[in-house]
Amino acid sequence: MGRVDNARIQRTAIRNAQFVSFLDASGCCDRRQPDRFDRRLRRLKLIKGVLSLAAAGGLGWVVLESARAISRF
Repeated sequence: MGRVDNARIQRTAIRNAQFVSFLDASGCCDRRQPDRFDRRLRRLKLIKGVLSLAAAGGLGWVVLESARAISRF
């Protein structure tokens, strides 16, 4: 993580660069948690993509069948 320059922000306990370095040095944050979160985000993105393709395919099928029905009459 390294040093953080917080000269532009108000110094509070949360926004202090020394606090960030303390968290990094103490190892209190589990490294696996961001990986789980990233995997979840990737899964959701994949699911949204599959659902979008399915919706586009369904819409295309409805348009095609409507055009066929209109052409018969």
